[in-house]
Order: sequence, then structure tokens, then C-alpha cells
Amino acid sequence: MLGSTGSVGTSTLDVVRHLPERLEITGLAAHSKWEQLADQCRAFKPRFAVLCDPVAFKQADRKFFPKETELLCGEAGVARMVADAGTDVVVSAVVGAAGLAGTWAALEAGKTVALANKETLVVAGPLVTELAAARGAKLLPVDSEHSAIFQALTGHTASDVTRVVLTASGGPFRGKRVAELEAVTPEQALKHPTWQMGPKITIDSATLMNKALEVIEARWLFGLTAEQIDVIVHPESIVHSFVEFVDGSVLAQLSPPDMKLPIQLALLHPDRVSGPTKRLDWQKLSALNFEQPDRETFAALDLGFEVVKRGGTCGAVLNAANEAAVGRFLHGELAFLDIARCCRAVLNSHDYETRPTLERLLALDAWARQEVARWTRTRTPVAPTP
Repeated sequence: MLGSTGSVGTSTLDVVRHLPERLEITGLAAHSKWEQLADQCRAFKPRFAVLCDPVAFKQADRKFFPKETELLCGEAGVARMVADAGTDVVVSAVVGAAGLAGTWAALEAGKTVALANKETLVVAGPLVTELAAARGAKLLPVDSEHSAIFQALTGHTASDVTRVVLTASGGPFRGKRVAELEAVTPEQALKHPTWQMGPKITIDSATLMNKALEVIEARWLFGLTAEQIDVIVHPESIVHSFVEFVDGSVLAQLSPPDMKLPIQLALLHPDRVSGPTKRLDWQKLSALNFEQPDRETFAALDLGFEVVKRGGTCGAVLNAANEAAVGRFLHGELAFLDIARCCRAVLNSHDYETRPTLERLLALDAWARQEVARWTRTRTPVAPTP
């Protein structure tokens, strides 16, 4: 479990806790929260635990970890853990481009990867999918939207599909216009109406950048073109995606907004068993609403389609610029709408290549972050409204 202290990580552990006869934790990895990692290790007694931050590794008090668990450090520790013969499935849930290294190591070892880190495919989609094919590894989606597509596509191929439609909640600012968002604060943007997530992905949901990244992820997971992918706003977050087939049939997957279902599906695929997931209450379900996204106000969405069409180095640059811009917004250094503006400017100005190496992608990742660091905010924040 890579990213065990995050929201997907803790949900994964809930699934394992409910299905002890089917699932066992062999290793846990976290960035720096060693106390929480130690608590998890005492509960699940894994063979390995990894702290990716060397400072946290030095600070960690070994007496809080069970004797059965070997504490490792950094990318080398992650690589050893995921390649171990006792590891069957690796859940990749580290936030951002930082998750690429662990996913890459797991695929090199020929493991099944339950992918909750969409940035892996955004940054290096063709290289990652080629590696998986070469090593006989599997990529199974954990994002609820891609899990829905995966389920609907069972028994079908991309040639059977007219289009897939990813649903978006619309975030906390659905229905707002540009003028209403110029002075948005981090506190306002972090109040998501449907999902409980970490700060970075919550901001991405508010800008619709999360959906832009999911468009790119869908392209690589399912072998689709930009013309076969669409997005619709669905505030209830009950329908997670639609798949429209060439004969006109449309299949949708419905469930409450609870990450435990797609996590369990990826861990146990192809088996379905009763687990900890919430169930739909059909007596209370009165309406499902859909509307077209406001692409003028939420300009980030179109960036995802542009990256799918252009490919090459664009995904790595967009992802890095967005991560850096979101970080600066959360620290009050950029305006909310500057996130998409900044990403557009950096994407337009980068040195584009069609078939970059992994080393080139990592270099452009660093370059894009430096470019964002130079950006000057365009608006002064105001106090959040009650």
C-alpha cells in the first residue's frame, strides 16, 4: 500500500480490515507521518514499512513499530517492498508525480497495480503502459470514474465504444462565474460538497483540473482518443461514468460516493463479495441531475483534452505546473483562477517533444515547477464568506 496515510490508503485498510479472509497487508509506505504509519503497522503486522522522507525515517522511534515489521527508507525501500515475492497487488495512492517511482517499480516487477495515482499516466502514459505490457503486469483503475468505465467495458474493446463520459461533481463552485471566483480563498475551495479527499485533489476538483487529468488517464487506461472522451457535471456523484457503444447502448455504473467500492473491486478482481461499501438507498434516491461543464469559467478542463490530442511532453508539464500552482494557492501566493492561467502559460511555452524519455519528462517536471515559482498572483484574497 503506497500512500497508506492518505484518504485512499486509509480506505484501503478499511477494506482489508473487513475482508481478512481474502486480503493481507504485506507492506505499507508513507511519506513522513511515521506515528500514523506505526499505528497502522501495529494493526496489520506487515512484513515491510517504508518512510519515503529520509528525515522522518531518522526521526521514527523503532519501538513503536512491531517486531515483525522491517522499516525501510526512500525509493529503494519502496522498490524492495513492491518486488517482494509475497506481494501480489500494489495499491498506488501517493499524491502527484511522486507516485510515479513506486508504480514504475511495481510494474517492472510484474505486479498488478491498483492505480489511484492518475498522475502516473498523465506524466508518462505511453512509457507506463509499454512497461506493463513488456513485464506482463496489470493496471487496474481505482478512481471511481475509471473503475466505472472498466466495469462497463468488461467483454468489450475500445473499437466497440463511441465515447465514454466521465462525471464530475462540479466541486464547491458549480454555477459560479469568473467574476465570482477571482477572490476565492483556500478555505472556500477546500469545502467539497460530496467527497472527502486530501487538499490537493480537493482543489483540483474545484478547478476541474482533476477531471482534466482523468481525461488523460482514461486515454491511456482504455486506449481512447480525445474524440471518444467527454465530461458531464453530475452533482449527486451517484453515476460515476457512462460508456456509449457503437450500437447506441449506454451503460452506467452507480454507487454512493465511497472509494471503498472501486478499491475493493481492484483488489479482488474479478471477484465480487460483500464488503464495507455503502449501499444506495433507493427509497431516498429521488433525482439524478446532469449539466454541461462551464468551460469558460473552469478553463482547466480543456487543458486535459489538449494534452490527449498532443501527447508527448504535455502531460508531464501540465501536471507539474498544476501541482506547483495548487501548492502556491494553498499558501495564499496565487489566486484561484491563476491555477489554470499559470498552467496554460507554462504548457504553451515549454519545449515540446513527441517521444520523450523518462529522464526528459522528469527534467520538464522540474522546469515547469520553477516556471510556476516565478508567477505573480493577480488578485488579493478576501475573507471566506460564512
